[in-house]
Amino acid sequence: MNNRALLGLLALVVLGLLAWELRWVLLVLYGAVVLAVALDVPITLLRRILPLNRPAALVSVIVAIVVVGGWLGRLLIPELLDQINQLSILIPVLSQRIVAMASHVNWLPSIENQLLQPGLLEKLQPVGSQLLGLAGGAANTSIQLLLMVLLALLLALDPRNHQNLLIAITPKLWRYKTKEVLGECRVALGGWLAGMTISAASVFLLTWAGLSLLKIPLALLSALACGLLTFVPTIGPTVATLLPLAVALLVSPTALVQVLILRLIIQNVEAFLITPILLSRTVNLLPTVALMAQLCLGALLGLPGVLLALPLVVVLQVICEEVIVKELMDRWA
Repeated sequence: MNNRALLGLLALVVLGLLAWELRWVLLVLYGAVVLAVALDVPITLLRRILPLNRPAALVSVIVAIVVVGGWLGRLLIPELLDQINQLSILIPVLSQRIVAMASHVNWLPSIENQLLQPGLLEKLQPVGSQLLGLAGGAANTSIQLLLMVLLALLLALDPRNHQNLLIAITPKLWRYKTKEVLGECRVALGGWLAGMTISAASVFLLTWAGLSLLKIPLALLSALACGLLTFVPTIGPTVATLLPLAVALLVSPTALVQVLILRLIIQNVEAFLITPILLSRTVNLLPTVALMAQLCLGALLGLPGVLLALPLVVVLQVICEEVIVKELMDRWA
């Protein structure tokens, strides 16, 4: 190994260690990029329709988001708050129902006896100290979200100069390819965000309508959870189904089965019909790749890593296809 190769390897190691130390900064930056692309999609559509410059289009999109959000808030928030209050009342009833059902299972009483052992409180003290740190974590997360939104607005306001800055730091031989790859990443990420937003809205409306027809309590709250967790494929829909199933358990076993069938139908329609159609022209992620990305980034970065795993995989898939496959593997003689 010559000196140049050794120096390059050392630089890669230093950059890797630096990236790990600054992983939360990089996570906030990439979250801002995702939000900026989400804003850029309606900005681009609006500028195609109206003769607006980018700042005016950005202000128009933000005003539209605030107006539509306020209208939906006035329409849905009162009922949503009422259902949250109902949920707080139903939780003790649900606990009693689960305990009553669990009493018929033979091996659960032994677990209950273990939980009532004298030394249990001492063992739970570290958990209590961790819960006390949640307030500081919530404040830190709020600051990170604020910085993410601010960075997203700045990126959406002038994406071309930021793109040119990234291209300028690459070697001259690779600049054209870098510009092409960045454009492909923008198209793929924008298409994924638009497709997942429509898919999540469809799941929300279908779940709300289905639960309302079945006369299941807390239909709006359950549908909202199902819609939002659609952005976390594979894991999200399964977790989201627990809330309507728990509420249906309070109604009757028949309602529980009906809600389970409803959710299975909606999720299969979303996974095998709606999402493939919406994402057919942008990016198609394999379920195994999506799940492994969520598990890896979740283990490294926690919940923020899970939320940003799929947008990151979308970009990495484009980079691998355009650089590794086309530029390296396809030319390998």
